[in-house]
Amino acid sequence: MFKEFAKNIQDAFTGINIMWSILDILLISIVLYFAFKFLKKNNSKRLIKYIILALVLVVIFNTEYFSNMVITHILIKYGFIAALLFCIILFQPEFKRGLYKLASPKTASELYSTTYDVSDDKLLQTINEIVKATQNMSKKNVGALMVIVPSVPPADIIKTGTRLDSELSSQLLECLFNTKAPLHDGAVFIRGDKILAAGCFLVLTQKTDIDKELGTRHRAAIGVTETNNCVAIIVSEESGVISVATDGEIKRYYDSEMLRTKLMEVYGLRPTQTGKERR
Repeated sequence: MFKEFAKNIQDAFTGINIMWSILDILLISIVLYFAFKFLKKNNSKRLIKYIILALVLVVIFNTEYFSNMVITHILIKYGFIAALLFCIILFQPEFKRGLYKLASPKTASELYSTTYDVSDDKLLQTINEIVKATQNMSKKNVGALMVIVPSVPPADIIKTGTRLDSELSSQLLECLFNTKAPLHDGAVFIRGDKILAAGCFLVLTQKTDIDKELGTRHRAAIGVTETNNCVAIIVSEESGVISVATDGEIKRYYDSEMLRTKLMEVYGLRPTQTGKERR
């Protein structure tokens, strides 16, 4: 059986079939790589060994030694389809987020390429106001969630809050997140030097490998950056720790300089860490 399998591999790499065989193996390798990477990212590493075992069994049972086992061939064929459907159902939120990103008119590389209708000095002033408000709320342990959208804001989320379209200031941001204010529980959306809306409700991420000490605001920030072209700033109500979420990933313990640097990249006032100008 194994000699026959080896002979088939050898025949595949002889004559005119060699280029197609290399392309075939390369394509399968790429598919398996991204499949395993997807499973690992979604905390399903244990499934990888079962998938490898299933692939080995499929290869073995498709040799001529088992050609007379009709029922086994049928079960393997339709079992693979059933397993594929099972994975789609099991990882429905992850597939949905992937489709959102594919359908998005902007890619992650265009995140910092937006131009604004105000001067760079005005944008720099806006950044300073955001940093000032964030630091003040951090010192007072005031919970906050600010979402900065370089492009068109998601209309379905904006309409869940209260439309403001007001000029941004640190005083206004701190007032919006005051615990006695009616809009403090939701997210504030910012574009350029304007506060678009406040009190917006976000869908929480479905990730299961998030640190247990991260609360609802952090999960909402991760969720909104998974499906939208935006950056989220979070201030923890319990600890005052400042965090930033981008592209479904969150980084914690930002100080004022780190936050200012990140915002300058978002607003296109400095090159990103890759050294490539975005603006």
